[in-house]
Amino acid sequence: MIPALLLVLSVVIYRVTTGLLIHSGAGWLSNFAPLAAIALCSAAYFPKKYKFSVPLVTLFVSDVIINLHYGAPLLDPEILVRYFALALVGGIGLLLQNRASLKTLLPASIVASTMFYVVTNTFSWLSDPGYAKNLAGLIQSLTIGLPQYSATPTWMFFRNSLLSDLIFTALFVVCMSAGRTWENRENAPRSSALLLTDN
Repeated sequence: MIPALLLVLSVVIYRVTTGLLIHSGAGWLSNFAPLAAIALCSAAYFPKKYKFSVPLVTLFVSDVIINLHYGAPLLDPEILVRYFALALVGGIGLLLQNRASLKTLLPASIVASTMFYVVTNTFSWLSDPGYAKNLAGLIQSLTIGLPQYSATPTWMFFRNSLLSDLIFTALFVVCMSAGRTWENRENAPRSSALLLTDN
């Protein structure tokens, strides 16, 4: 589990770094942070007390640093919806906790990324007066967004989050497998020694 926790910590550092650099010409990095994958994999693999706390603390810590830097509020409806979307994604991870593997988690990661994107962008469509409250406005929120907020269209945010979620999910599964292999090797000599002592 330690390699996976270190991976999550590296994501926090990465998200904060890119969040602070995004207005310095690094727009192509927009949303290249695997938030949905952290929620999915944590719920699928971690012990009960860490399943939801790890992704929510990860998001909160990075939000605090980024929002304080830009003078944005720490808690607003948009951030709360993001937490809600992560909780939904965590529910998918819970359903897969007894059969977590690359075979199940990579497709689930695509579903999780899409769900997170649709929930958060639909809320933006509903709450932002810049969007027309009709099908065209919803499509705009899911494809190009509002140009006054960013030169990066929303479909690019989705592409980046999908790619980062898939990469993180694969790395997370590898880390968990490596951690289990290491734990088994650590426990194996002790078991052998016990058997020799008993004989």
